[in-house]
Amino acid sequence: MKAVILAGGKGTRLAPYTYILPKPLMPIGDMPILEILILQMKRAGINEIILTVGHLSHLLRAYFENGQKFGVEIRYSLEDQPLGTAGPLSLIEDLDRTFIVSNGDVLCDLDIVAFLATHQQSGAAATIAMYNKQVNIDLGVLKLNGENEIIDYLEKPSYNFPVSMGLYAFEPRVLQYIPRNHYLDFPDLVLKLLEAGETVRGYDFDGYWRDLGRKEDYEQAIEDFETMRHLFLPDQAE
Repeated sequence: MKAVILAGGKGTRLAPYTYILPKPLMPIGDMPILEILILQMKRAGINEIILTVGHLSHLLRAYFENGQKFGVEIRYSLEDQPLGTAGPLSLIEDLDRTFIVSNGDVLCDLDIVAFLATHQQSGAAATIAMYNKQVNIDLGVLKLNGENEIIDYLEKPSYNFPVSMGLYAFEPRVLQYIPRNHYLDFPDLVLKLLEAGETVRGYDFDGYWRDLGRKEDYEQAIEDFETMRHLFLPDQAE
C-alpha cells in the first residue's frame, strides 16, 4: 500500500514560522507533525510513502532521508512550480493500486485501516474523510424573502457542516482526470469526477481532528498532543 503526503506548500497562514521551516516540519511535542503522520501510516501497514515537495524541500529530505529510520520507504516528487493540492499526483507514475493521500499538516486519530477498507468495499473512485465542523458566525444573520423583507433575525448563529479532513482514498482511475503538470486543487478534481459520473463518498469520523494550517489550531494541537499522545501514537504510549 502506498501513501502520498502533500508536503510542498508554503504554509503562508503560519508565517513567520514557515519562513524557516516547511509546515510539515513544524514540531508537535517532540517531533514534526509529518513524522507523526508517517508513523501512523506505518502502523496501518503502509510501507511506501511519496512526499510531494517544493518549498524548503531540502530540509524535508535532510530530516526524513529514505525513511529507513522510520521503518518505511520514503521517496520524493518535486514540484518545479505550484500545482495545487491535486496536481502533484500527476507527476507520480506508479500509483497503480488503491492509495491514500493526505495533507502533511493533519493531526488526527483516524483508523486508517478501517478508512481504506470502507473505501475499497464501496467501489467508489474516491472517498473523503470528513468531520462535522461547527462554524460560529459572530454577527447577526438576516433571513430575507424575495422582496428583501426581513423574515427572521438570527443573532450569532452556529452551523454544522461536513468538511474535508484532508485525507483521501483514491483508485488509480482518478489520475486520468488530473492533467500532467497542471495546477489543480482537490475541490476541482472532485467536481470533475462527479461530472464524469464517478462515485465519490464521504467517510464519517467523530474522533480527534485538527488542521494545523492556522496559528490558533497549531497552538491547540501542541497542547492536546501532550495529554493525548496515546491517541495518535499508541505504540509509544507509556
